Amino acid sequence: MQAFTTMKGLVAPMDRANVDTDAIIPKQFLKSIKRTGYGPFLFDEWRYKDVGQPEMDCTHRPLHSDFVLNQDRYQGASILLARENFGCGSSREHAPWALLDYGFRCVIAPGFADIFYNNCFKNGMLPVVLDDSIMDRLFAECSANEGYALSVDLNTQTVSTPSGASFPFEVDAFRQHCLLNGLDDIDLTLQDAAAIQMYEARQKKLAPWMF
Repeated sequence: MQAFTTMKGLVAPMDRANVDTDAIIPKQFLKSIKRTGYGPFLFDEWRYKDVGQPEMDCTHRPLHSDFVLNQDRYQGASILLARENFGCGSSREHAPWALLDYGFRCVIAPGFADIFYNNCFKNGMLPVVLDDSIMDRLFAECSANEGYALSVDLNTQTVSTPSGASFPFEVDAFRQHCLLNGLDDIDLTLQDAAAIQMYEARQKKLAPWMF
């Protein structure tokens, strides 16, 4: 898993509450269990006028020109501003996969659905919770300033604006450690590889019929 320490990125504003995982990546794309290839289909029903299907070429699909990710000023965004309860709905891990594959490393919102929030950390993406009043300010500044970028520092747990304002956020210490060091569940398990090998060797002697 790619570690997250600090980043400065262009911001895209998703000014909608209760964005569910089916909107983030529709159900027809769940046929695949690969972690990559979902970026072109992120927010598929909102980005395109036709219905997307897995593996299709999105190059010439008709676009909804008013959708935020189709606007020139937000191309290349790596930080997403969102509203309350982002990532609600089904528990599909494909949702953070799609956001990551598109290029987002950080989502900032007043609150997240629990399972989506957890899945972000497991996949190297940082979900940041800030108060509604701060979110209102960030949305307003983003709308008023083309090329608006934020700096996010996981070490100090702060989000900084171009004007120098800084807003603290909280992250569980264990999740912070894992993200700073690029440790997913498999990586954490492999840290005990020597102990696991010793256990397997002992079991082979005690119960050889199992092997």
